[in-house]
Amino acid sequence: MRRGGFSKNLVLGVSAGALALSAPAHADTLQEALTQAYRNNPTLLAARANQRAVDEDVPINEARGIPSINTTATYTEFIKNSPNSFTAPERVLQIGPRLEVPIYAGGAIRNAVKAAKERVTAGQADLRAIESALFNQVVAAYMDVLRSEALVSLSANQVEVLSVNVQATSDRFEIGDLTRTDVAQSQSRLALAQGDLRNAEATLISARETYIRLVGDAPTNLQPPPPLPNLPANVETAVDTALASNPDLIAAKERAEAAGFDSEAAGSGRLPNVSLFANTAYTDYFDTLAGGAGGIAQEETTANAGVRVTIPIFQGGLPAARQRQAQARETAALEQVIATEREIIAQVRAAWSSWQASLAVIESSRIAVDAAALSLEGVRAENSIGSRQILDVLNAEQELLNARVQLVTARRNAYVAGFTLLAAMGRAEARDLGFIGEGLLYDPAENYERVRGRVWDWDRDPEPVAISTSTVAVPAPNADVPPEDETGTESGY
Repeated sequence: MRRGGFSKNLVLGVSAGALALSAPAHADTLQEALTQAYRNNPTLLAARANQRAVDEDVPINEARGIPSINTTATYTEFIKNSPNSFTAPERVLQIGPRLEVPIYAGGAIRNAVKAAKERVTAGQADLRAIESALFNQVVAAYMDVLRSEALVSLSANQVEVLSVNVQATSDRFEIGDLTRTDVAQSQSRLALAQGDLRNAEATLISARETYIRLVGDAPTNLQPPPPLPNLPANVETAVDTALASNPDLIAAKERAEAAGFDSEAAGSGRLPNVSLFANTAYTDYFDTLAGGAGGIAQEETTANAGVRVTIPIFQGGLPAARQRQAQARETAALEQVIATEREIIAQVRAAWSSWQASLAVIESSRIAVDAAALSLEGVRAENSIGSRQILDVLNAEQELLNARVQLVTARRNAYVAGFTLLAAMGRAEARDLGFIGEGLLYDPAENYERVRGRVWDWDRDPEPVAISTSTVAVPAPNADVPPEDETGTESGY
């Protein structure tokens, strides 16, 4: 069942896009970033290749139960024969085709094939988990760039405001309206703001580098992200959905099933093996048998067929040890299912709590920003008539900056926590988010169906080649931020 795309279900409750500067004519979107990572990220592409390797375990195990044909050709040159052998040839060529048809292997082949199929299903779930984890990282990187750009913009604005304050304070000091202490306080705050700006710029560069590593290209004027789809109404619904859809849990259950078949296969070493065989042999003595004497055939063709039954009698406890080992691993796999289930429940509840907390912080931060802006305006007015000191103005400016930073950070945290919640629920894949066309989705089942039943020994795929692109040619990012829009609205508000 296809779930809603990014454009549906406005459940987040806040415009996370307020983190971003207004978009210019050309800008990257979150959908574009996720699409590029989906098609070009080496971690995801490597995981797909590894899954194709897992697919081959099924035909590899099935091949053990398919009739096989081989032939052996031997040419022998007798350098010195026994003096007591009067018919020994000088040379001989022997060619012997052989047909082997497995009939019964104690269930080893059947259970090995079943285990391989379960691991294919588990691997497909693992691939979903890797895709979801990558998208989670891309979303976090995208939002980190937006947040860092907003913080650089706020820090730069703070430096500009404090620079004006220092100049104004110095001018008033010159006319005796303020003291040297007032000037020093203004200069101190400016120096601290300049240091904060440098740190914010370094953080922005680091965020852009992370984006480049995940997406494969530099971020360009990132647009506000779309609302998140399919967010649950309550934590209980989120947990129920996760227990039914989380790919890590699905993979753990499939591996436990595979381990059960491994236990059955391990015990098959106690049982008989039955197979049919047919052999034929052609021998040519090159007219050297018995010195080439007449009446003795110098060429011959023989054939035989039969049934081979191998009955184990005593193997030193090997089958029992193998089965105990397999059963121990099956127990470990079953325990891993419970461990994964616990981890998923914890992840969902923690992500829900973080998401709800971030939404609450957004609301309180909005109030704090409005109140801090009003307070700064009043303190500046009172300072102009001498009822407030410069330190009061500086403190009010810092409080407003802190409130704005908290609001920007809370918006980032809310979006990332919401997406993390979707990922834990098993709803953060390309098929869920709807940004990849139906025909462009990578379906690992297609390769599995492609390789099943292929029995031609000389069948092979094209030579391996890397699909993802290198980022060597991507220029090193800087700390520049996109310009404000024509209305002059501050970034993030």
